[in-house]
Amino acid sequence: MVKMRRNASLLLLSSSLLFAGCHKGPQDGVVATVNGHPILQTEVDKIYTQQLANNPQQQQPSPDQADSLKLNILHELIVEEIVEQRAAKENLTASDADVDAKLVEMKAPYTEEQFQTRLKASNLTMDELRHDLRRSLTQSKLLNKEINSRITVTDAEVTSYYNAHKAEFNLIEPQYHLAQIQVTDQGAAQAGNLQNNKASGDEEARKKIQAIKNRIDTGDDFGTLAANFSERQDTAPNGGDMGFIPESQMKGDPATYAAIVKLKPGETTDILPLLDAQTHKVAGYSIYKLISREAAGQRDLSDPRVQQNIRQQLHDSRAQLLKAAYFEMLRDQTKVENFLAEKIFKDVAK
Repeated sequence: MVKMRRNASLLLLSSSLLFAGCHKGPQDGVVATVNGHPILQTEVDKIYTQQLANNPQQQQPSPDQADSLKLNILHELIVEEIVEQRAAKENLTASDADVDAKLVEMKAPYTEEQFQTRLKASNLTMDELRHDLRRSLTQSKLLNKEINSRITVTDAEVTSYYNAHKAEFNLIEPQYHLAQIQVTDQGAAQAGNLQNNKASGDEEARKKIQAIKNRIDTGDDFGTLAANFSERQDTAPNGGDMGFIPESQMKGDPATYAAIVKLKPGETTDILPLLDAQTHKVAGYSIYKLISREAAGQRDLSDPRVQQNIRQQLHDSRAQLLKAAYFEMLRDQTKVENFLAEKIFKDVAK
């Protein structure tokens, strides 16, 4: 009997040692596991490095800030892995054909050279882009099935929202939806466009903006030209789209306002001087396109744009709530081990 107990103890001991030997952790370069699937330190470090590279003007983070950022990155990777596993279980993983189709769509506005320039600026390889697209498309498929397909916004809810938020649809002044192509004579600034094309000095700026104006006049697409040549970094990636500008704000630049107010939707201004905010001297040149003009006054519920706006707001609000709840449900059904969190806690809480 004693011998049997001793053999059983040895068996249990050997089993626990075997389990410990198979258990992966930080020493193996694994920072977390999701249902046993490892997430590697190299994955976290790569994204961390990319984020720093995409914000070169950001101050180098302190050790605590770096750890906090890496924890946030790992959290996102854990959520993505949970979603991928659930999508695979539901047979909703994006296929190679799905990824190829999305790539074709992304490349459509650009030449191959322009697309590669954009890819390089994002610090991504083609394989990494395909990987990111697959994850994004997979998540969209899962959310469409589990969340979006379950959301219904009724006419009664639209009416109720409008009556409770009527003031939101009363424009106190006209607004102008504008796009802009901007060229400056400040040679030291970054270009911010697909061509990495930057004027240096006033003469070169004038030649560049005139060449762009000539292409607009011959029918070239304004948005494509803005993405490729505009030197305004915050709008160039969106085809120069500035959003809606209140009339009172536009009147701060009387010459530009006078040129824009004459336009019909779809038309563009002549070349206009761009004034330095401090010196009020010419610092470059701009061309504006009027996309639409919104008159002041109350928007009625019968306006299709108002109805669509309300439906979208209600849908998005519910989708956000359901998504948060759904992810929590998936998280509760998943075995997650976060070795990076454990290590940071032990190192800091001494």
